[in-house]
Amino acid sequence: MSDGLQPTWSAHEQVSIDAAAAFVDAHVRPHAAKWAQGVGGSHDVLKAASDAGLLGLQVAVPLGGKGLSFSCKSHIAGMLAGADFGLAMSLINTHNIAQDLSVHGAPDLAMRYVPDLLAGRRTGCTALTEPGVGSDFSAITTRAQRVGDAWQIDGEKAWIINATHADVIVLYAQTEPGGGAQGIAAFVIDGQRDGFVRGLRSDTTATRGLNSGGFTLQGYQAHADELLYPPGQAFKAAMNSINGARTYVASMCCAMVAECLRVANVYGDERHSFGQPLHSHQGWRWALADAAVDVAAARQLVALACDSLNRNVDAQTSAAHAKVFATRMAGRHIAALMHAMGAEGLREEYPFMRHLAGAQVASLTDGSTEMLLERIAKDLRRSGVTP
Repeated sequence: MSDGLQPTWSAHEQVSIDAAAAFVDAHVRPHAAKWAQGVGGSHDVLKAASDAGLLGLQVAVPLGGKGLSFSCKSHIAGMLAGADFGLAMSLINTHNIAQDLSVHGAPDLAMRYVPDLLAGRRTGCTALTEPGVGSDFSAITTRAQRVGDAWQIDGEKAWIINATHADVIVLYAQTEPGGGAQGIAAFVIDGQRDGFVRGLRSDTTATRGLNSGGFTLQGYQAHADELLYPPGQAFKAAMNSINGARTYVASMCCAMVAECLRVANVYGDERHSFGQPLHSHQGWRWALADAAVDVAAARQLVALACDSLNRNVDAQTSAAHAKVFATRMAGRHIAALMHAMGAEGLREEYPFMRHLAGAQVASLTDGSTEMLLERIAKDLRRSGVTP
């Protein structure tokens, strides 16, 4: 680390960062506006994403990945989101399944799916939420029952990123009705197998790159080696993954605001008002400066959480701090910067409307702001500080 908590990238990491930048310039910025209109989608650039190494950022090098640190993955996730939040979430979710299987899956299971995920031939998602269960993860009702050496799984999942096309799925199900967190297990689901029924998409036009939707499992049979996390381990594994997700989502929010700030800054030189460039007006300058201050502060909180995740220590509180501040910051400043642009900010060629929608989705995914505030308040009470 240098410059406070900001990382100094290794030569290997810088190669991946440069490849991500080239991918964004060639395959995301030119298409993001039309994706929001439903023309094409993030699924169209999977091969290019694979070529850039974006589907294996943290996957070990011997398995075909890049073996990057969490900090580098979080930084690249932000680069992607600066161009299109939906695409960033979609690609990172496929990456996460490849990483999970490469680390925790049995060797045969990993070899069955990881090469195809890294090549973009198949896509992945994590299935926790259900139509009646969101942040209260321990209350899921999707049921997994032993049938000989296999498991029969029945239930419905909703609001799942990549659900419109993903066919390698890490799904969480309850093995003991009433068992709460201790009864939850995680299974690898093959979306090409009988018993898997895909539902309708559920994202909005402004974040179509999320490709979110749901699916139902009806008598689905999971093989014995497809039990990824047994009861007693799955809930903890999910919580650890969510801390990482909260952190890179916060990084994505920083990048979305930074991109809007960049666009507004350029516009301030080009546009004149009352005979002077917009930058000549104090109100304009202060709106941009205010955003710059909060982006810098949010990035420090992200760096703190990344540092904990890099060292494999508890990141629950630092990830919550980063996500609460960054999502709030994004909602506030993207709207303010768009307003500073006037009606021009509404044009689809600019990212304001898309990023504003992305910021709202970010505030809800992987734990709502309200839930995270409760988490932080409990930490304060345990430390003897009255919230």
